[in-house]
Amino acid sequence: MRYRGPWLENDVEQWFTREILPLEPMLDRYLRRSWRDQLEVADLRQDAYVRVYEAAMREKPFNPKHFLFQVARNLMIDRLRRKNVVSFDTFADFDGVEADSDHPDAEEMTAARQEIRLLMSAMGALPPRCREVVRLRKIEGLSQREVAQIMGVTEDTIERQVSNGVRLLRKLLHGDSAPLEADGRPRPGRFKAWSK
Repeated sequence: MRYRGPWLENDVEQWFTREILPLEPMLDRYLRRSWRDQLEVADLRQDAYVRVYEAAMREKPFNPKHFLFQVARNLMIDRLRRKNVVSFDTFADFDGVEADSDHPDAEEMTAARQEIRLLMSAMGALPPRCREVVRLRKIEGLSQREVAQIMGVTEDTIERQVSNGVRLLRKLLHGDSAPLEADGRPRPGRFKAWSK
């Protein structure tokens, strides 16, 4: 995905309308199934929307659906704590309902963020021209031809710069002991998309 600039309020509104509001029927079913007092379902839904919107102003959620359902679940738990009426059946129901279990949990997301910070730090250590070529080719996803036109160089130059950049990043991230394929290319690992 190409960089879209700062995450502005207008961007959040468009994202919210596109990604969150279509989930309302599913969210309502989840809340009605999980919450005993049906009169509070609309309030829970609105509170979830507010929390999701405020969180999105700081950082776009990785998986909007999963994030929305986690927020709703946490809201219900908070309300139960405030009411000081804890039903073990209710908590059992919450644990059994997962919006989407194929997505990373908080620990995995934290590890992924740390890897991204490490990668960005390593990117900063690349020579400026090489860094720009790697950014355009590997992060922005532009074709070799597009990058060559932007940079005003040949496609062969771009290919060499990307190869050198990925090799330098590999050394910075993994040291010289990282395993290589027989042809000298990095063996696919955590950053396998970068070695293509």
